[in-house]
Amino acid sequence: MSNNEKRRFKATIDGKDYVLVGKGTVDHMQAVTDLLNEQLKQLHEAMPTSTEEQRAILIAFNAISKQFEVEENTHNKEVR
Repeated sequence: MSNNEKRRFKATIDGKDYVLVGKGTVDHMQAVTDLLNEQLKQLHEAMPTSTEEQRAILIAFNAISKQFEVEENTHNKEVR
């Protein structure tokens, strides 16, 4: 399987089973799954009355915010 081919990955996220499709390796997909589950657990502990939807939105917001930071840092290094 080439690096550009998509593969299926079975993941359990927040107790629910998903089949994800992507170009990442099994190790990459498992690491992302593990980190996501850890972050969801931490949010649930910090905000026990939050809904699944609220936790999912907060995780997505944090991920996009981090992506912007990385892109900004990359851009700033290229400008120098």
